Amino acid sequence: MISADAIRGYIDLIVLTLLRDRPSYAYELAKTITEVSGGEYTIKQTTLYSALKRLEAAGLASSYADTSASGKPRTYYRLTDGGASHLADKLAEWEDTKTLIDRFAQGHI
Repeated sequence: MISADAIRGYIDLIVLTLLRDRPSYAYELAKTITEVSGGEYTIKQTTLYSALKRLEAAGLASSYADTSASGKPRTYYRLTDGGASHLADKLAEWEDTKTLIDRFAQGHI
């Protein structure tokens, strides 16, 4: 199981990658995060809503009201153009970070 502390700095990146594929609402995002992680990480609703509000305030995501397939009214979130650009930058930064940490983890000091 991955701790909330270990993943904290990557919540926005995770959410943005999911919104890159299609607009979604909070419950669906949380369910997808758990599924993609293979059950290794379950996001708390408060953490997810905080991230969505932060992304929206930063102009990286926008929200709109719609009705889900089940007929329930939902607040959907979608990636903005600025969010797509930010995501591309953050994914490149992640690759660099991962490469650096791998060097240390593999003992190439």
